[in-house]
Amino acid sequence: MWGQLAVKALVSGLLIAAASELARRNPGWGGLVASLPLTSLIALVWLWRDTHDPRGAADFLLGTACYVIAALPSFVILAALLRRGMAFFPALGLGCLTAMAGYLLLMAAGRRWGLPV
Repeated sequence: MWGQLAVKALVSGLLIAAASELARRNPGWGGLVASLPLTSLIALVWLWRDTHDPRGAADFLLGTACYVIAALPSFVILAALLRRGMAFFPALGLGCLTAMAGYLLLMAAGRRWGLPV
């Protein structure tokens, strides 16, 4: 069990490191790698390996898509704040608050509409 957890952590950490190193050299390509659903797909494979549950996998994918949509405005707001000269950490904090607001709205709407969130 601990070995599987270590492999999951190592692979996930390598993806984050690769995206950040690539972004240092070319922000556009780094953004592309960061936007790829690699983490979600790896998590899906591990979920499938652990459960073999098609409904659980489908709910995971739908929930992931919903949360990505809910978080998108936070990226736009964070980019706008940084371009306007706001210091990094206050801008990051506002971006995180925006994402949390999106998540809370999604969870409220998701319960109403029967989404797996």
